[in-house]
Amino acid sequence: MAGQRSDGSARIVRGRGGKSGKSDTAAAPTAASGNSADPRNHGPGGNRGARGKDANRELFDRIGLRQRTPRTPRDPGTPDTGVKILDRPWSAPLVVGPLDAPARPGGEFAVVQAAGTAGLPAVISAFAERTFAELASATDAPLWLRTYAFADRDTARRLAEQAEGAGFGALLLAVGDRDDIRLRRVAAPVNLGWQGPVADVHALLGARADWSDVTDLRAATGLPLLVAGVRDAADALRALESGADGIVADALAALPEIARTVAGRCPVLLSGGVRRGADVLAALASGADAVFAGRPVLDGLRAGGRAGVTEALDGLVRELGEAMAFTGTGTVADIGPGLIRAAAPAPDVARPADARPVALRKSELHASLRDPVLDTMTFLNEITSRYPDAISFAPGRPYDGFFDSEQIFSHLRRYLNHLAEQGSSPQDIRTAMYQYGPTAGQIREIIADSLRADENIDVPAESVVVTVGAQEAMLLVLRALIGGPDDVLLVSSPCYVGIAGAARLLDIPVTPVEEREDGVSCADLEAVLRAEKARGRRPRAFYVVPDHSNPSGTTMGEAARAELLELAARHDLLILEDSPYRLVSPGPPLPTLKSMDRAHSVVHLGSFSKTVFPGARVGFVVADQPVIDDRGRTGLLADELAKIKSMVTVNTSSLSQAAVAGTLLAAGGRVSELNAAASQYYGDAMRATLRELDTRLPRERREALGVRWNEPAGGFFLTVRVPFRADNAALTRSAQDFGVIWTPMTYFHPGGGGLHGMRLSTSYLTPAQIAEGTARLVRFIEAESANPSRDETNEGTAQ
Repeated sequence: MAGQRSDGSARIVRGRGGKSGKSDTAAAPTAASGNSADPRNHGPGGNRGARGKDANRELFDRIGLRQRTPRTPRDPGTPDTGVKILDRPWSAPLVVGPLDAPARPGGEFAVVQAAGTAGLPAVISAFAERTFAELASATDAPLWLRTYAFADRDTARRLAEQAEGAGFGALLLAVGDRDDIRLRRVAAPVNLGWQGPVADVHALLGARADWSDVTDLRAATGLPLLVAGVRDAADALRALESGADGIVADALAALPEIARTVAGRCPVLLSGGVRRGADVLAALASGADAVFAGRPVLDGLRAGGRAGVTEALDGLVRELGEAMAFTGTGTVADIGPGLIRAAAPAPDVARPADARPVALRKSELHASLRDPVLDTMTFLNEITSRYPDAISFAPGRPYDGFFDSEQIFSHLRRYLNHLAEQGSSPQDIRTAMYQYGPTAGQIREIIADSLRADENIDVPAESVVVTVGAQEAMLLVLRALIGGPDDVLLVSSPCYVGIAGAARLLDIPVTPVEEREDGVSCADLEAVLRAEKARGRRPRAFYVVPDHSNPSGTTMGEAARAELLELAARHDLLILEDSPYRLVSPGPPLPTLKSMDRAHSVVHLGSFSKTVFPGARVGFVVADQPVIDDRGRTGLLADELAKIKSMVTVNTSSLSQAAVAGTLLAAGGRVSELNAAASQYYGDAMRATLRELDTRLPRERREALGVRWNEPAGGFFLTVRVPFRADNAALTRSAQDFGVIWTPMTYFHPGGGGLHGMRLSTSYLTPAQIAEGTARLVRFIEAESANPSRDETNEGTAQ
């Protein structure tokens, strides 16, 4: 079984059991492996090699180990340095190399033989001067191939096949620039098929390795793939999404956050700066599962060939054992963060006048900036820009064929006339347009009138706060409602990424309530409520999109809405209702939760992005819940939200409010009538997509493949479930090879899941694009389903 770190996260390391100790701090054991600098010895972490090693070395020198005071005089025995990584046993958590070039004749062979004797994996360059088969025959330990992003991508695939055929244990690819490759001329890179010398190997390489190279290599081989050049938690998640089986961090300072983010899903290794056994223990205590031993090996090779490498490796393993004994750890699995002292501050050195400004470290910024939920749209935008000819089912935005630029001026004029009709003077109107305006908004009455006319939501204008889109409304409501560390937000999952992102920015814990095929179940919600209360937490609010939800497209029935309101009142739970698609969907909508709310249990989040136009960025929140202060005075939750807004955006754009208000006035407040044509268009688009899917994947065929989808009656989205991992790597293949883009459902599961789901948005496409895009999508699904390496149905039911 996998061991456990002291902080509770899984370590992919195996060994004997044991207990870690705790005592006063003391100086750590030293090593004698050598520490002279050599700019030619660069690790696998991209162009940050030398700088990263220097920073790591500086940090290692400032880290101390905590000595354990023995409780008894009994000798606990020799520590066990053995580990099991990538399902192979190693004598110690060390990887030998990598070396960009041999330091002496026969150096590759000497390093491989010494590593095999030590029971450790060794890294061999793609530019090795011996064949992979020759090198593999010299050791019983697994070899790893360090490969690159070649200008001809077939080269990387051929090398991977050769390595796999020779019995190698893994591949190593660094993302980032190629500046770390100091090797220029090689005599004959036989594994590349060259018979003579290559004057400059850079001519064979691409400018840099990016995530698409990782995806391609993952698809080309069954060997474990480790991705180096990982700078932070966001990179680590991208590596996992691209199919990495291991991660190589190049910064010791970022290691704890990377390890927490990976959470035991794959091994985490550190490259750079390791000189002593105490460094190895410090790296493991910071979150690594193993480290690369490049510099000590190079020094040993130069000093004494194979014997020198053997001596260097033996010394590192011996020193690691001494460090473990010093800290009272019996096995590698016992090593945790409590064994190291925090690094002492770096010496304060005066900066020269011409020094460059100090760069901020991402690891020192708010942790939400390394959360994958904040990177989802970035990746989609990257894919879209990289493959501009692909048809995209990803954007959930209105079709802009209904927009006329001249209408904006008509809307503004209509609102200005309204102000004049209400008795406003020219000076009043000028102030309304050019000044900041009231924080809670200047069109609250118009919005309240529209809600009464169109949604049967009868609330006073004072309960409305006009926001910069519904996203700000979410932020304000969460900031107001979540008052303590035990308060928790519940969300119907899968959920809109905006609510999960807002919660992450505010450090608010989110607990998902998983949807069923027909939407969220009140029984499931109540079970989660009881479980959270049993944990000592207070479920404060439940976020749900009851109509044609984003992303799944499900709609909550009227009976379920009544049941949800009854449940909320019984458990003193607020419901955050977000329903932006109901008035752009065909047919009569079901009543909103807010229109059924008699106990002030519902906070209604609204947006005009889908019903008027997104560029206005106008949303609103209806918050009519009474708030009683310490003196017994009663106000509204809306008043508290306005206070927060005054410190965030001050007010919503007066011009944007005027354009929206003019639109509402022109329609008599009935947004549904304003959007009658748009609703028909979106309904036709949804039906066309479902019809094309059914035609191209008939029932018998899709049942044989294990493909299914839901059939929303409105909204922008539907969900397709497939038998393979529909992750970022699959999305890249879909865009690159089939010219169609979709959104992975994993983006929308804050608790994890959705690995086999795709969200399709039908709103922005023309009928011709739907027909062609669906054809491409089905070809992609057929191809992925036919590939045994993609088939993961044995892992459980598709989410």
